[in-house]
Amino acid sequence: MIVAGNDGELKRSSLGVDFVLLVHGPKSMVTKMLYKQGDAVPSHKHANEQSGYVISGRFRIRFAEFDREIGPGDSYMIPENVAHVIEVIEPGEVLDFFAPPRVDYL
Repeated sequence: MIVAGNDGELKRSSLGVDFVLLVHGPKSMVTKMLYKQGDAVPSHKHANEQSGYVISGRFRIRFAEFDREIGPGDSYMIPENVAHVIEVIEPGEVLDFFAPPRVDYL
């Protein structure tokens, strides 16, 4: 599957964060999260491994023994079923990769 840059589907998560569903298959998905000032991702967990790459902005991410501020060029991996929190310090964009795909994001 190939999706052109402007053909991603704009959506909103159940936590109120806008994102673009870029591409998905039976075993993985890629989203671009569009974090705005005032967005907050409270503690939650899901059955999907989540890896992310920060394109722009600054965020505080907390999960397991990690509690760090992250910014452009930083990446992370949150194992499945691990509670995590993301605080928006500066608005920005993050590529998130989920395996398997998040059904609630389709």
